[in-house]
Amino acid sequence: MNPDPLSDLRDWHLPDPVSWWPPAPGWWLLAGLILVGLWLAIRGWRRWRRQSSSTRAALRQLDDLGKRLARDGDQRRFLVGVSQLLRRLALVRYPREQVAGLSGETWLAFLDATGGGGGFTQGAGRVLAESAYRAEASAERKIDPERLLRLAADWIHAHRKPRP
Repeated sequence: MNPDPLSDLRDWHLPDPVSWWPPAPGWWLLAGLILVGLWLAIRGWRRWRRQSSSTRAALRQLDDLGKRLARDGDQRRFLVGVSQLLRRLALVRYPREQVAGLSGETWLAFLDATGGGGGFTQGAGRVLAESAYRAEASAERKIDPERLLRLAADWIHAHRKPRP
């Protein structure tokens, strides 16, 4: 007979180490959520980039108009350029039926209603309806190109393209 009955028992042992692969179901779910979130973020960024491309292009053209005015001093060409730029951008941002037929006071009112804040009908933008289509800029109507450039840039920045 054995004096120590416990000596026949095996020593205790540790379980096998936990493997890192395959991950638990919660990690799979987290990875899926991260991938979906990343896909949505990229898609949103690309949509924002596409929608803001017209704004960036318009601001570059507006800057070019200001530089050309400073270089050659042709105010009539400057006014026609600003007016055409705003009209093209409005046609991109709004339905053609709403914008294409506007001229004069209704055009200025539209610009004010969509982000001009009164600067087109009562401020520096007033010259767009009057001086842009005359043979020469009238002496009684002074043109402030800096204020007009700032007003046009503010209108361009005022809003994004509305969703249909």
